[in-house]
This record gives sequence, structure tokens and C-alpha cells, in this order.
Amino acid sequence: KKSTFGAQVGVSFQAGITPKVSLVSELYFIMKGGALNANNPLTDDKTTLRFYALELPVLARFNMGKFYANAGPSIAYNFYGTRKMEGSTTAVSFNGSSEAFKRLDAGIQVGAGYRFKIKQKSVALDVRYTYGLSNISNDQEMYNRYLNISLHFSKPWKTNPLGIK
Repeated sequence: KKSTFGAQVGVSFQAGITPKVSLVSELYFIMKGGALNANNPLTDDKTTLRFYALELPVLARFNMGKFYANAGPSIAYNFYGTRKMEGSTTAVSFNGSSEAFKRLDAGIQVGAGYRFKIKQKSVALDVRYTYGLSNISNDQEMYNRYLNISLHFSKPWKTNPLGIK
């Protein structure tokens, strides 16, 4: 097995519970997948799988100055996928057949980050590991488990967006 790189783009909302603890909800588009060497459980050929998903983690965040730690569940919906074998790329199936994959994926995310400023903008370097709990294949044991390194650009609300005037 080998890792593949992919993009992640999305939005997040952080609600402070106490000065040290907050709840973070995110929604983002993410590319997941991996490369399998020849003679893998799926085929005799070298195979690269790629899934395109919408993911929704809900994390507890523990703030320690400029550092923070995250942990919580996530759920994803795989809306498209590709399989590349012998130079040919085909779409993967999400029907109920034995060779198909499942659309829903659930996992646990844990990680940490560091916040800093660049020209009055708040930036965070975030590192997370996602441990997939859902078997995404109909006939093999396959789980999405990945390391995610990302930059978050944020802007605090000037007023409470949920506040009533």
C-alpha cells in the first residue's frame, strides 16, 4: 500500500464552550484513496483507488495557547470514485454488487494544530489522523485511514451570527 495525495477544501465553525474548550464542526470536499502494489486483494495489477467525498467531522477542541488538540467522529459520503489499472482509469461502482464500494464512510479523527498570524490573518497548521471504522468495500476488508495535513485560514465573527438584536 502506498499513500496518494489529494485536495481538501471546505468551511468550519468553532463554537466556544469555555476559554479552553470549543466544539468545531466542518464540512469539506476531500480526495481520499491509495495505491496498491501488484498482486493485491483486488487484482493482480498495480491499482490506484481515488474517492471524492463530502466529509463532516464534529470535533472537541482543547485550546492551550497557540496550540490545540482535536478529537471526534466524522462521517463522509463518497459521491464519486475512480480505479486506475494498467494505465486505464474507470469509475468505481457504488451499487450493491460484490465489486462495488459503499458510499457512506464513518471514522474517528484525532489531531493537533498550531495557530499563528500572517498580516492580521489567523492561520492554523492542522495535522490529523482519521481512523476509518466503516468497511467501504462490499467483498473485501477495506477502510479509509489517512493522515491529513492542512492550513486553515480563519476570520473571527465581529458579532455573534446567531445573536438576536
